[in-house]
Amino acid sequence: MKTPNSKLFMAALAASVALGGFAAPAFAQRDPAYAAARSAGQVGEKMDGYLGIVGSETPALRAIVNDINIKRRAVYSQRAQATNATLEEYALTAGCQAIAATSAGEKYQAPDGSWQTRTATAPMRDSRCP
Repeated sequence: MKTPNSKLFMAALAASVALGGFAAPAFAQRDPAYAAARSAGQVGEKMDGYLGIVGSETPALRAIVNDINIKRRAVYSQRAQATNATLEEYALTAGCQAIAATSAGEKYQAPDGSWQTRTATAPMRDSRCP
């Protein structure tokens, strides 16, 4: 079911993401290779709710990112259906939350598509973020 793209809907969806817990980083944090890649700035949070490779890609890095993104998509799909949202709407809201949750030194995708390094200040986020 397609829902209207309104600030109220996005705020409700954000609350659902927050209350449901943003599970993607939680299961990924158990992987030491992911943690190392994240702290080294080789991977970062994308606006669309998925993990991206920053810079040079290796087969090992691609495998880590693909595995995490497959798991994220499964979670997003289930939660989108439960909240009557589209997969894309839920993933965008999850991406907003993931970018907001980055720590100083971690990489994230800015609204213009460029990769940025999080500083002590709030990250740049998509205008559609709740």
